[in-house]
Amino acid sequence: MAPRLLKAITGVTLVAGGMAGLLLPIGRLPPLGPLLDPAGGVWATAGAAEFRDRTIAFRGLEAPVEAVVDRRGVPHIFAETELDAYRALGYLVARDRLFQLELQTRAAAGTLGELIGAAALPLDRNARALGFGRMAERGLAGLDSADLLVRSIRAYGEGVNAWIDGLRPADLPLEFRLLGKRPTRWSDARSVLLFAQMALTLASNDVSLDKVRVARRVGWAAADALFPVNSPIQEPIQPVGDSLRRMVAAPIAPPGPPDTTALAIGSRAGPRDDDRSGSNNWAVMPRRTAANRTLLAGDPHLQLTLPSIWYQAHLVVPGQFDVQGVTLPGAPWVVIGFNRHIAWSMTNTGADVNDFYRETVDDRDRPTRYRVDGEWRPIELRSETIRGPRGETLAVDTVRFTHRGPMRQVGGEWVSMAWVIYGDRVVAAEFLAVARAKTAAEFLEATRGYVAPAQNMLVADRRGTIAIRSTGHYPIRPADGRGDVVRDGSLSANDWQGMVAAEYYPFSLNPERGYLTSANQQPVHPGVNGRYLGADWPSPWRAIRINRLLAADSQVTPESMGRFQTDPISERGLAFREVLLGRGSDSARLAGAGPEVKAARALLAEWGGSYARDDRRAVLFEAIMAELNRRTWDELAPRDSASEDADPPARPSEAVLYALTADAASQWWDQVATTQVERRDDIIEASLAAALDSVTRRHGPPSGDGWRWGATHQANINHLLRLPALSATGLEVDGGPSTLSPSSGSGTHGASWRMVVELGPMVRAWGVYPGGQSGNPVSKHYRDLLPAWQRGALDTLAFPAEATEVASPDHRWVFRPGRAR
Repeated sequence: MAPRLLKAITGVTLVAGGMAGLLLPIGRLPPLGPLLDPAGGVWATAGAAEFRDRTIAFRGLEAPVEAVVDRRGVPHIFAETELDAYRALGYLVARDRLFQLELQTRAAAGTLGELIGAAALPLDRNARALGFGRMAERGLAGLDSADLLVRSIRAYGEGVNAWIDGLRPADLPLEFRLLGKRPTRWSDARSVLLFAQMALTLASNDVSLDKVRVARRVGWAAADALFPVNSPIQEPIQPVGDSLRRMVAAPIAPPGPPDTTALAIGSRAGPRDDDRSGSNNWAVMPRRTAANRTLLAGDPHLQLTLPSIWYQAHLVVPGQFDVQGVTLPGAPWVVIGFNRHIAWSMTNTGADVNDFYRETVDDRDRPTRYRVDGEWRPIELRSETIRGPRGETLAVDTVRFTHRGPMRQVGGEWVSMAWVIYGDRVVAAEFLAVARAKTAAEFLEATRGYVAPAQNMLVADRRGTIAIRSTGHYPIRPADGRGDVVRDGSLSANDWQGMVAAEYYPFSLNPERGYLTSANQQPVHPGVNGRYLGADWPSPWRAIRINRLLAADSQVTPESMGRFQTDPISERGLAFREVLLGRGSDSARLAGAGPEVKAARALLAEWGGSYARDDRRAVLFEAIMAELNRRTWDELAPRDSASEDADPPARPSEAVLYALTADAASQWWDQVATTQVERRDDIIEASLAAALDSVTRRHGPPSGDGWRWGATHQANINHLLRLPALSATGLEVDGGPSTLSPSSGSGTHGASWRMVVELGPMVRAWGVYPGGQSGNPVSKHYRDLLPAWQRGALDTLAFPAEATEVASPDHRWVFRPGRAR
């Protein structure tokens, strides 16, 4: 207790002194003195970190509820009614994650400034401009208050507010003390905003803007080739036979003259990261498992934070459901998990579910009308007042909406955005029904109407059935149906014409090979279904690896499923390694290479594609790939100019780069800054030599510890306010770019929850996430799950049928109807 508390106080002192870099920019902090007050300051958080058995009076409860918290801090909630289960869950989530609840919904609502100050103004303005508040208001207004969805959200909120109303001084989380604030009461709109924010986080397939930026550099033909509709490498979610090719790359058009008529929209600069919001899941039919039981594994890859994005819980209502898994703090249902009959997990589909339109307006600076089919229509104007911590006005913005969605001024033009969540409900009520499903078929029926964000929903049941469907609303677009372009908003013919029927979603049931896999790759092979679902798909390296592991093992066990989740081998690395070692080059060229190139190739030849923390060659490979990308796509590099096109646009995926290596004479290999004409082998050799030089200078000789992957790359899990003392940074882990446990870039994204479930006569499950159940830094459950996650181990998940079956409980809370005293 004492060391954790001392670290917390140290973190507070550093921030008060202005010495900590924060994930969210904090404005003025309160005086340090009150924070160190022994009675009500940070010291009081120690008393709120430990819980004993209690009986709690809860007004509005229909019947008693028992919540038994196990040794991992996970509540097992036993209630007589469904709504009481949600009330108890809301109460416990508020107890353990109150500041997280406040922060994440304020981010979506655009009210961070009220908590943090003027430094959050850009974030608040962006949230207001997206129209989330308007969407939440309209969504709730269209719901029937008698609907189970509304009653469930409301019951959950009653639980959150019951905790807030009974908050003792010692219970106030550290972050509120640091900011000199108190929590605000929960509202129904906050649960809606939570899912809107998640939809935004996972709406990654926004290639139309990337293509516009690239077209302004190298023309539309090149942009279309660099960001293709179909991935050049195919390993689809919906399995296909061997008759369809894995490589489907078309010739990559050379760079052409800039298209100066393309919309000037600035830059989304920086290297591409296919793994940033990636995920894996797979399921195996009984005939390919050692125990003849269905197996399912899932591990969504999201931003890693302390506390975690997930809150684990087990809810039991006799005759209704007995479900366990992870919930999103702020919502009353299990998002990924299992019950006594089925298990399910999801990966992001990455579908193209939003489009942009160039609008014709009546006034360039302050438009009030926009033209459609020759007639003027009024623009909906919404005044947004953004306030600071003391209620002061920080800004008053006018947000504009067409019938498609919100408008923004971009490069002197007005652009509107259509998005599936603007026209439909976004709250994922389907998970209320999922908790009750007893078969894969019932799961598929329950999720049929799910809207967004589109997910590859994988399900397995005790009967041996496995199925996957890429579920969500896909717009039906006019003409060629593509959404990777910016359309003319002056024509209603360019509007969406409805949504694709669920019967046409990518889908597979009990495939002949005996297993299903998804890892954010293109869902269906274009030779099977050419319907446009998106473009510029993440490279399918992880999917290739999972399928290779499963194909090689006809006796899969839960233990091997868990090992696969942290398998350190990269199919990306293995594929490019062959190219870099000279595949496709003539022997004379290889023999005539310079000594630096030969030395780099000799070291690379020792590498087996592993990103294990003790590997000493992955660091060289990554340096080579950085050089290869930089040199190949030099046409897209930053420019020394004050023009709107000076910043670099996004780079093509490495699947495109891999396809390009088959064309040794492509014009893309030629360097803009030189007079000679470079070919593929010239660029590869220059990349090898430059990478070896840079790695040696930075990390020393190849035999030294400086070349260890774990020494050069770590996982970094930051506290929500990025307080260093409350973060877990510099963690050595197995995994790297495009491995099954991806850790790339700054190391702040990765496996946010790992789960394996065995479905047989009994359901057994294992899981872990990086962090702990509590958001209190002094609690023993703040980061107690982190060591197992770092090792790649899974904890056994207790799944008791009765409250008395929880082994060695941490504490037990009984909620009874009545007025709190």
